[in-house]
Amino acid sequence: MPLVTNPVPIFFIVLSIILFAPLLLNRLKIPHIIGMIVAGVVIGPYGLNVLARDSSFEIFGQVGILYLMFLAGLEIDMYHLKLNLRRGTAFGLLTLLIPLGLGVFTSVYILHVDWLTAMLLGAMYASHTLISYPVITRYGISKSPPVLIAIVGTLIAVIGALLVLAVTTNIKREGAFDASEIIQLLVLVGIYVAAVLYTFPRVTRWFFKRYSDKVTQYVYVLAMVFLSAWAAQLIHLEPVLGAFFAGIVLNRFIPSASPLMYSIEFVGNALFIPYFLIGVGMMINMRVLANSGTLAMASVMLAVALVSKWLPALITQKIYGMDSPSRNIIFGLTAAHTAVALAVVSLGYSMEMFDEQVLNGTVLVILVTCALAPIITSRAAAKEKIRLMGEEQSGSGQSGSQAQRSVRTAVAVSNPLTIQGLVELAVLMNDPDSRSDVTAVHVRNDNTAKAKTLSRNALEEARKAAAAANESITGVERFDLNTVTGLANIVAERDIDRIIVGLHRRSTVIDSFLGVKIDQLLNSTNRMLVVARCYIPAGAVTRIVVSVPDQAQYETGFTGWVTAVANLTSQIGCRVIFCCSDDVRVAITSVLRAKGYGIRFEFRTVNDRDDFVILSRRILSDDLFIFVGARANSLSYNAHISEMPDFIDRHFSANNLLVIYPEQFGAEAVPISFTDPRSADITTAPSPVLNRLRRLLRRR
Repeated sequence: MPLVTNPVPIFFIVLSIILFAPLLLNRLKIPHIIGMIVAGVVIGPYGLNVLARDSSFEIFGQVGILYLMFLAGLEIDMYHLKLNLRRGTAFGLLTLLIPLGLGVFTSVYILHVDWLTAMLLGAMYASHTLISYPVITRYGISKSPPVLIAIVGTLIAVIGALLVLAVTTNIKREGAFDASEIIQLLVLVGIYVAAVLYTFPRVTRWFFKRYSDKVTQYVYVLAMVFLSAWAAQLIHLEPVLGAFFAGIVLNRFIPSASPLMYSIEFVGNALFIPYFLIGVGMMINMRVLANSGTLAMASVMLAVALVSKWLPALITQKIYGMDSPSRNIIFGLTAAHTAVALAVVSLGYSMEMFDEQVLNGTVLVILVTCALAPIITSRAAAKEKIRLMGEEQSGSGQSGSQAQRSVRTAVAVSNPLTIQGLVELAVLMNDPDSRSDVTAVHVRNDNTAKAKTLSRNALEEARKAAAAANESITGVERFDLNTVTGLANIVAERDIDRIIVGLHRRSTVIDSFLGVKIDQLLNSTNRMLVVARCYIPAGAVTRIVVSVPDQAQYETGFTGWVTAVANLTSQIGCRVIFCCSDDVRVAITSVLRAKGYGIRFEFRTVNDRDDFVILSRRILSDDLFIFVGARANSLSYNAHISEMPDFIDRHFSANNLLVIYPEQFGAEAVPISFTDPRSADITTAPSPVLNRLRRLLRRR
C-alpha cells in the first residue's frame, strides 16, 4: 500500500520533483532527465513506495511520450530534413538491421532461446525512443545534420521493428507465416499516411483562418495529435508513430517563433514530458539485480543493446565523414529503449514467449540506457553547439558590433484588431538566432485622459502579443504634432532600421490606396518601411509571392528586405516565389546563399507589366503577396511602380499583402564580392537603355 493516495499531495510531490530535480542536477552538470527517472525509482512501488503507478501515471505518461514525439516532429526543419533524408535513410536501415541481426545471434547462441523468441528480442533491440530529445532542444541544435539523421533513422527503425513484431506474433498465433496479414498491415499504413497527409493540412488551414484564439488553436492541435495517434493504434501501429507523424504534418502551420509554438513547448516541458519520465522510473525494479541468473542475462542484453546502437552511429560517421560529437549525438538519441521496447517485451511475455528473467533484463536495459543516453547527448550537444557557433561567426564576414547588432524594428500600433498581427510579423521577420529588438510605438496628438488611456491600452496589447511569443518588446508613448512626425522622430532617436505599419482603410473616394500618411512617412525617413494587411495568421499562409522591380539590386536596402523575406519564409516554413528579371534573380540568389538560408525559393521571370498581370492571376487567397516598391527618384522607380498601388487595390483587395519600401542611402550589410553583383555606388549602375537592349538581344 503506497504511503500517499490522496490526489492533491500526489500532484504536489510530482510538481516538487519537476521543480527541484533540474535545480539540483544542474549544479552537478547532470541532465535533468536522469533526475526525473531516478526520482521515479525512489518514490515508486519498487523504491520507498511513496506513490503507486496508478491510472494517473498511466494517462499522463502516455500523454507525455506522445507529446515528446510530437515535439520532435514539430521542431524538424523540413528543408534540412530533405537535405539529410538520404543519410538518415541509410542510418535507419543500419540501426534496424544491425540490432536485429546481433540480437537474434546472441539470443540463440548465448541466451539459448528459440529462433522465434530471438526475432522478438531482435525487434526490441532495434526499436528505440528519443528520450534525450529535450536535451537537443535546450541546446538549440534541432536543425543540425546529426539530429535530423537520428530522427529519420528512428522512424525507419521503429516501423521496421513493429513489422518484425507483427510477423513474429503472426507465426506464433497461426503456427506458420501468413503473408496476408503483413500485406494488410502495409495497405492500412499506406491508407493512414495518405489520409493524414490529405486531410490534416486542409482542415488545419481552414480552422486557423476562422479561429485565431491561441487557446482554441492549442486545443485543436492536441486533438489532431491524439487523433493521429489513435488512428495509428487502430491499424496496430504504435501511437508514438502517429504523434510523430502529426508533428511532421502540422510543422508547416506552427512557426517556431509564434505564440502557439511557445504554448505547446511550455506545457509539454513543464508537465507532460516530466510526468512521463517519472513514470518510466516507477517501472524500474532494482531488486532484480539480486538474482544472479537475471543479472547475467541482463548484462548480455544490455551489452547487445548498447553495442548494436553504437555500431550504426560509428558506421554512419565513417561513411559520411562526420566528427565524433555528431556520432555521439546520433548514438545518444537512439540508445534509449522505453515505449516500443516495453510494448514488444510485454506482448512476448503475455504470449508466454518470454520468462521473468527476460522481462527483468529488459527493465535493466531501460534503466541503464535511459540514464546513459541523456549524458552522452548532453556532452556531445555542447560540443556541437560550440562548433555551430564558430561556423556562424567565421561565415558571417562581419566584424565587431555590426555582426552582433540586431535589426531594430518599430511597430506603429493603434488599432487593437491589428496589433497582434503586426507584432507577430515583426518577430517573424527578425533573425531567429539573434536577439529581438522590437519597439511598439503609439503617437498621439491629443493630451486628454481618453487619448492617454487609448495609447496605454494599445501598448499593453503589443506587450501581451510579444509575451505570447516569448519575446520582449519596448513600448513607447509619444505626444507629437502628428503620427508621421512622431514616428520619424522616434526612428531618428532610436536608430530604427525597419518600420512596420498597418494598411489604413480608405475613408473617402479620393483617398489613395496607401494613404497620405504613408507618402509623408516615405518622404520623412529613408529607412525600410513595411505596410501590412493580413487577413489570416502567418501559419496558414501557403506561399509567399514577391514582386520585385527591375534594378532593385542596386538599391542600398536590397540585402535588408531580402533578408527580412527570407526570415519570414524560414519561420513560416513555406516556399517563396520571386517574380523578377534575370538580373535581379542572380542578386537575390547571391544574398540567400551568402547568408546560408535553408529555404525553398523559386523564380518566375517577369520583364514587363504584361508578364506580371499574367502571374497575378495565379496568386491564391492563402498566399502572402509582397510588393517591393521604390521611392520616387530611386534607381528602381519607374512608371509601372507608380501605377502599382491602384493595380493592387483593384486585383488584390482580398489577399494578404505586404508593401515593402527598401532603405535608401544606408550602410551595406554584406560586403561586395564577385559572387554578389550588387553595387553601393549608384554611378556604376547600368542605364535602363542598356538593360532593355540586353533583354532584347537575349530574347532574339
